[in-house]
Amino acid sequence: MANGVKEALEAILRCFESGRIPEAVAYSLFPVPNLPSSKWSFLNRINIYLSGTMDARGFRQWKEAGRHVKKGAKAIYILVPRIITRDVLNEKGEKMEENALSGFMARPVFRMEDTKGKSLDYQQIELPPLPLIEKANEWGISVKAIPGNYQLYGYFSQSGQEIGLATKEEAVFFHELAHAAHQKIRADFQKAPSWEKEVVAELSAAALCRIVGKTSKHLGNSYQYINHFAAKAGLSPVKASLEVLNEVKEVLDLILEKGKDDIPINV
Repeated sequence: MANGVKEALEAILRCFESGRIPEAVAYSLFPVPNLPSSKWSFLNRINIYLSGTMDARGFRQWKEAGRHVKKGAKAIYILVPRIITRDVLNEKGEKMEENALSGFMARPVFRMEDTKGKSLDYQQIELPPLPLIEKANEWGISVKAIPGNYQLYGYFSQSGQEIGLATKEEAVFFHELAHAAHQKIRADFQKAPSWEKEVVAELSAAALCRIVGKTSKHLGNSYQYINHFAAKAGLSPVKASLEVLNEVKEVLDLILEKGKDDIPINV
C-alpha cells in the first residue's frame, strides 16, 4: 500500500479510536459552498476536518487562489479514484474505449492555515468585539472567522479548543461559548444526547443575549431551534427546557463567575 494511502487511512482510524468522529460527521454533512473540498467525498471531508481545517487544497489550487504553501507545511492525504482507460468490445464486437476504476491513490493537499497570500472571501469577515470573549481567552479557546455553509453558522470544537464563527451575531458566539462551558461541567459531555447539548447551549445563549448582549431579537429563532431538537427527543420545547434548566444555570454561573458586577445588564 502506498505510504500516502496508508497515512490517510490510519489518520481516520485513529480518529475513530479517539471518539472524534461524531463531531467530524456533523460538520462534514454540510460542506462549505464554493470551496474545492465541497465536491470531495464524505470521507475526504471528514479527513480534512479532523486535520483542523475546513478548507484544504492542492498546490495548484492554492496558486489559483493567490496563495502559496508555507515552507515546511505537512500535507494531508486524501483518497482519489485511479481511473484507467481500456479497450473493450461492444455488443457488435467493435472495439471501444471504456473508463474503469482500478483503485485509489493518495493526493497531497494543504490546510488553509498552512498557506499565506491573498485573503480569501471568508477571511475578510471581521468579527466585532464580542462580549465575554475574554472568557474564551481565559479557557484557552481560540475564536476565528470561518466560511459559512447556510447550515452551519458556528461551531465549538472540544478537541481543538476553538470556536469558529461564520457570522458577526453575538448570539451565535454565546451558543458556542455555552457548549464550551457545558463540556467543563459535564464529565460525559461527549456521550450526552445531542438534543440536551443543543437545548442547553441555545437557552444559555438566549439568556446571555438578555444579560450582556442585545435584547430579545433572537428569541423567535431560539424557540424554533429548541423546538427542532426537543422534537427529536419526543419532547415539547417547554419540557425539554425544564429538563436541562439546572445545567443551564451551571453553564451561566461558570461563564459569568468573574467580573459579573462589571457586566452591563440589558433589561
